[in-house]
Amino acid sequence: MMSPTLSATTEQQRAAKVAGVSGLLAMAIVVVGNYVLLDPLIVPGKAAETAQNILAHEGAFRLAVVCFLLYSVVSVVLLSALYVVLKPVNRGLALAGALSRFVFALLWLLTPLQLLGALRLLGHASYLQVFEADRLQVLARATIAGTFDDYYVGLPFFSLALTICGCLWLRSNYIPRALAWFGIISSGWCVFCAFVYLLFPGFAKPVDPYWFDSPMAIFELILSFWLLFKGLKSPSAASLPAAKS
Repeated sequence: MMSPTLSATTEQQRAAKVAGVSGLLAMAIVVVGNYVLLDPLIVPGKAAETAQNILAHEGAFRLAVVCFLLYSVVSVVLLSALYVVLKPVNRGLALAGALSRFVFALLWLLTPLQLLGALRLLGHASYLQVFEADRLQVLARATIAGTFDDYYVGLPFFSLALTICGCLWLRSNYIPRALAWFGIISSGWCVFCAFVYLLFPGFAKPVDPYWFDSPMAIFELILSFWLLFKGLKSPSAASLPAAKS
């Protein structure tokens, strides 16, 4: 039996628009920071070349740091908007989803800290002169590699937040049921993959890590567009109970 569609208030509709905008903005920021600014500077297995690229393009490297900071800020805006939308469905679960995403946003802040730490290792401070340049380059590369650990430690919280929200979307009927089910399945899959990967790193060989969260990212992208341009579904006049005379 399908759950009745809850009537969305004006506040919820506005919050849905904010969630749509912030969801798209967050995704754009992280794509630019990771794939446009940072990844081109990283040479796999080559600490010295990576260090040279970072020093030669320090502005792009620092801009990536700013992107990751902005991502955390926008994530807080997004989770706040989603909480406003989903709170009438179930306040407790909406709060649990918001807190899980907030933990992920906090863990994401470790990434810019580590990137700045790597940049410091490649600097010219006098106390660094006791180390050989090649050792500092390796240390900087290892520090940057640690940002992946930050992400995969936070991933269970992020995917759990989307699983909880997916259940609330399904219960509310604010979005198409097929989209809500896609969110539940894709984020549930990511929860499973994240924990298995942390326990058994070799899991990344049969299942590429991009397959952990890519379906969930597609769901977030579609959901953001839906909330921005379609808003929340409201019950039709025919489905509303007849007014008493």
